[in-house]
Amino acid sequence: MAKEHSFDISAKIDMQNFKNAINLVDREVANRYDFKGTPYEINYKEKDKLLVLVASSDNKLDALKDIVIAKLLKQNLSSKVIEELKVEDSSGSNRKATFKIVDYIESKEAKKITAEIKKLKLKVTAQIEGDSIRVKGAKLDDLQKVIKEIKAQEWEAPLVFENMR
Repeated sequence: MAKEHSFDISAKIDMQNFKNAINLVDREVANRYDFKGTPYEINYKEKDKLLVLVASSDNKLDALKDIVIAKLLKQNLSSKVIEELKVEDSSGSNRKATFKIVDYIESKEAKKITAEIKKLKLKVTAQIEGDSIRVKGAKLDDLQKVIKEIKAQEWEAPLVFENMR
């Protein structure tokens, strides 16, 4: 019998790269001319998996968000690892944006991914295992086709393909 190969689809984040990106944002904003003399805050709440940005206006808040996304991309992280929850007024006429850190695939989306894999009609099986989806098949070519097709589609979660065996 042929050896069975597999890989996992998950949404795990390299948290060290995430922290590095947030530190780089803080350094860049401190040196930017348009932020000189204006209050801003970048709070990463690790236990709550939240990122809170505070700036003096909506324009500054948007600029801060753009810097965060640029630094995430430079650290090889998807911009989908943060999802905006709410923007509200903060103390001292500041604006505050709260972002959720997405490091999991929701069950509804996991079911959609497995359905897409079945639609490909390849000799592979996809099974949801906790926070990840295990895809198994006899041929590596079939698994690579699955990866290519799933990557080509737009998903809510920042998908990571790992543990190719």
